Amino acid sequence: VQLQASGGGLVQPGGSLRLSCAASGRAFNVNIMGWYRQAPGSQRELVAIISNLGSTEYAGSVKGRFTISTINAENTVYLRMNSLKPQDTAVYYCYALTSQGVYWGQGTLVTVSS
Repeated sequence: VQLQASGGGLVQPGGSLRLSCAASGRAFNVNIMGWYRQAPGSQRELVAIISNLGSTEYAGSVKGRFTISTINAENTVYLRMNSLKPQDTAVYYCYALTSQGVYWGQGTLVTVSS
């Protein structure tokens, strides 16, 4: 299983970005997809995850600002990030829990700065 993420970049505080991640491979079922992030000098932390049944979980710091969604048939997950803050600056990693195990994407950098 491979995860291909895209959508990071530089944005001003208060701006928006959308991240996307597509899972591909042979004969697998996705149970959960989502995003983690890691800021410089910090541990990787959960941002948001969504199950194949549509249940979601968000970090408290992003609730009300970020929205995770998925297209199950395409094994694709999106993260809409609004009202971005400098403290959201991090490398964002796509995550998938599948029938073949846990997989991580390569990471996409989000920088929130004026």
